[in-house]
Amino acid sequence: MIIAMDGTVASGKGTLARRIARIYGLQHLDTGLLYRATGMAALRAGTDFTDTEALAEHARTLSLNAFGEDELRSAEAGQAASKVAVIPAVREALLLYQRDFAAKPSGAILDGRDIGTVVCPQADVKFWVDARIEVRAERRWKELAGRGATLSLEEVLEDLKARDARDRNRETAPMVAAEDAHLLDTTHLGIDAAVDRACAIIEGVRREKKRRFWSQQGSKSKTGQPR
Repeated sequence: MIIAMDGTVASGKGTLARRIARIYGLQHLDTGLLYRATGMAALRAGTDFTDTEALAEHARTLSLNAFGEDELRSAEAGQAASKVAVIPAVREALLLYQRDFAAKPSGAILDGRDIGTVVCPQADVKFWVDARIEVRAERRWKELAGRGATLSLEEVLEDLKARDARDRNRETAPMVAAEDAHLLDTTHLGIDAAVDRACAIIEGVRREKKRRFWSQQGSKSKTGQPR
């Protein structure tokens, strides 16, 4: 089973994906970390963010183990990620990595911006997670403050607005919900309630797949085709 968990920054999609991965025994990939690591690699090397070939090379030679969790979750990494994510050559370099991960025999859940539309359009279940931007900004501000950042709530809000605009308006793989994605608005949902709602959707999809499978088997039996 492949699950695509797309959505906006600080909507809760990452936490949801981790919880669902544990429930269903799936491998989990936060694809945003790939872009954050690429951005941080560029910053470390002093790479100009207009040098698209150099940025693509950072993506091709990426090692997530070279960065600490706090470094990748920082506001600086988020801003850098949003800048490199608009570059087609960077996205192409990271696409194969993501698809290889999704092909794991044990199944996988990937969270990001374009999983259901570009990376895994064949995903068994697709979600689009969102919340009002003021709510997302407060969540992100608290998260950053917990890591020692001194940004104000207003600064975080403006940063989210800028990132949303860049992600939605980029030419390659813009941030948009897949047509067949299930919408989850977490504005007024706690994580437990959001997980329950997501799992109910997943179970509904699984039941429907089983129903179709046995219906097809019954049809083959009636027409004399081998079962």
